[in-house]
Amino acid sequence: MKKLALIVTAVSLGLAVPTADAATVHRSQKHTHKEQVEAGPKERLGTLSCQVAGGVGMIIGSNKSVDCRFKRSSGPSEHYVGSIGKLGVDIGVTGKSYLSWVVYSIHPTRAGEGALAGSYVGASAGAAVGVGLGANALVGGSSKNFGLQPLSGEAGTGLNVAAGVSRLQLRPAR
Repeated sequence: MKKLALIVTAVSLGLAVPTADAATVHRSQKHTHKEQVEAGPKERLGTLSCQVAGGVGMIIGSNKSVDCRFKRSSGPSEHYVGSIGKLGVDIGVTGKSYLSWVVYSIHPTRAGEGALAGSYVGASAGAAVGVGLGANALVGGSSKNFGLQPLSGEAGTGLNVAAGVSRLQLRPAR
């Protein structure tokens, strides 16, 4: 079992490193006007906490349902449902897991009711042998106005290795 844990950890670290190298190269390139605007002040709007259904990774991807609660820094909370998927390496079986993000406005915007609805994308990596951890930083929303910064790692159970691009779809719950 220890050997399996070491292999899973090595594979997940090996898959996460190229992503970090690409980000370093990108940061060293000349910044465009759009990047300079996005680097401006960001407003913390609240936290988004999601329960992710368990499932099976299909080697090149996965798609699981989510049930989320957005707790505003001030004001009422909102309920969202949707799905989270990965495109890339996703091998194994996972139980129910939990994700939490700090929600930031990337561009000046009014975050009214249902404002977080839309698609979010970003890089992700994670591994689980028994209890596992992972992280997903995402950008999106209906007008790409919001950033989701992991508040804490993904917590879940199972035997799984995953790395690639994550996509989160949210819509207001009825």
